[in-house]
Amino acid sequence: MSLIDSHSHLYAEEFDGDLPEVIARCRENGISQVLLPNIDAASFPRMMRLCESYPGFFSPMLGLHPCSVKEDYEKELDFLFAQYVPNTFCAIGEIGLDLYWDKSFFSVQQKALEYQVDFAKKRQLPIVLHVREAFDEIFEIIDRLHDENLSGVFHCFTGNEKQAAHIMEYKTFKMGIGGVLTFKKSGLDEIVKNIPLDFLILETDSPYLAPVPFRGKRNESSYLSLIAEKLAAVKNCTTEEIAVNTSANCLKIFPTLTR
Repeated sequence: MSLIDSHSHLYAEEFDGDLPEVIARCRENGISQVLLPNIDAASFPRMMRLCESYPGFFSPMLGLHPCSVKEDYEKELDFLFAQYVPNTFCAIGEIGLDLYWDKSFFSVQQKALEYQVDFAKKRQLPIVLHVREAFDEIFEIIDRLHDENLSGVFHCFTGNEKQAAHIMEYKTFKMGIGGVLTFKKSGLDEIVKNIPLDFLILETDSPYLAPVPFRGKRNESSYLSLIAEKLAAVKNCTTEEIAVNTSANCLKIFPTLTR
């Protein structure tokens, strides 16, 4: 069985003490590749060092997380996109809108998102979207900018059936399913049950949102196998079928990945 973790922050400080062991557990649990979303200029060097240490196993993204978008976002983006090298980054991400913590930077988040979407389209790269308390707002932007050159992932999807249907209407986006699927009261299993497997990929969002039975603890990419098992139960199929289909979906969305 071969699984792709489409969204993990294994370069984070939370893994400084045991990263080699964490990576060994990934391989033991069938994780063949891990995609690393960037946060901001400060996280970029750590992410790239990890990719250089394990070539072929990690794939970096390039982007500015909405929670890192402040007044100086243009300076951050100038630095990040100056690092762009063709065929190095698998996506522009993690980008998007987050209205959960602080709504005061909403207009700036919109500008940063549109700038990064434009950058991705011009370089034919997919985008990885962070959406928190902002589905209506992000749909307004993606509806307006969507064309044959825009594809990507709605990372950590926890929306409702209507929002899932909206995403599927684009035809060029997948939904990232993570540890929340295993949470007893999340209700996500009932939503995902009705989403065709063709629109789903797997992720951990490590070190956040660890699946049951590790909920509340540090998440890691090896736990992706638990998410795959839960999705198999929801879809009434084998874990191998989940692995084959979600990995194929990843390769469609992220064409630079090693096949």
